[in-house]
Amino acid sequence: MNKKEISRQIGWSYLKDRFKIICFYGVIVAVFLGIAALYDYRQVLRNMFYAVEVCLFFGLLFVLMDYRNYRARCITLFQALNKEGERVSDLPEARSLQEMLYGQLLMEEEQEKRKLLTLYDEKQKDMADYYTMWAHQIKTPIAALRLLLQNKEGMENGQDEAERQRESEELFKIEQYTQMALYFARLDSPSSDFMFKEYDVFEIVKQAVRKYSVLFLHSGLSFRMDEFEINVVTDEKWLCFVVEQVFSNALKYTHQGGIAIYGSDAEGNPEKGKVSYLTIEDTGIGIRESDLPRIFERGFTGYNGRMDKKATGLGLYLCSQIMKRMQHTIQVKSEPGTGTKVILGFVQEE
Repeated sequence: MNKKEISRQIGWSYLKDRFKIICFYGVIVAVFLGIAALYDYRQVLRNMFYAVEVCLFFGLLFVLMDYRNYRARCITLFQALNKEGERVSDLPEARSLQEMLYGQLLMEEEQEKRKLLTLYDEKQKDMADYYTMWAHQIKTPIAALRLLLQNKEGMENGQDEAERQRESEELFKIEQYTQMALYFARLDSPSSDFMFKEYDVFEIVKQAVRKYSVLFLHSGLSFRMDEFEINVVTDEKWLCFVVEQVFSNALKYTHQGGIAIYGSDAEGNPEKGKVSYLTIEDTGIGIRESDLPRIFERGFTGYNGRMDKKATGLGLYLCSQIMKRMQHTIQVKSEPGTGTKVILGFVQEE
């Protein structure tokens, strides 16, 4: 709302609030003039007109002063309304019992709101602490299970290779879902432990590829990763998690063909610097056009997720939130049946 609209609204509101007083003043003047005219008090009537003019002058003076105070108080209230956070302290001083009671009501509401927010923050912190503790504790039985699986492989050489591979893959998935829960709990925490410095994105991608080689080796898919040079200020751990999630989705929804990873540069922007892109491309089932605008929403699984029955709708949501906080970009291009391209963008200041 601009200043002109605010002034118009204040003017109409003042007339509405003072309408009864103005009408009462007019009625009094009309009564006195009517009585003087009724008894033909001509001299008195002339004097009454003079008195009315004097009263009208002082009345207009009073209205101007009253309106100025009224307008100042309304502007203060508009400013308090547009302010974020606590607003009660910015309210004008109460000039009547009614205003004082309204102020006390607002103050009590503000205090109740602060209590609820504090309680909510405490619950969120407790939940984040619990997820973090659970994620760390679950690592112990996972490590023990992996050790037992390795010992079992050594003792039972006759065990079917495909069965052992499946056991290893399922154990790897447990580790990844546990890691996702840990990152999800930490994302909105004040201690999200982002540590920024310059990294070689190619090396970070190689970490993720090596980690997911357990799933990739027996997938029957082709793989190509071109060498590229992207040095950018980022957080290694969080960016590696994003690449892992994208690579995981590519493996999950690609049943034939392969996966390609490559880098590219865009034209430099004098204000923002050079922009480099990392693309992870697959030949999977693709994403429906109607689902594309919502794939970064929390909990959205889309058509593919409903068919898969195991999608959580958190992977791409976490990726988009992490990339936004690191001031990078992520976009997805896809067509059903032809595959998907996930493009991570990095601004390199010059």
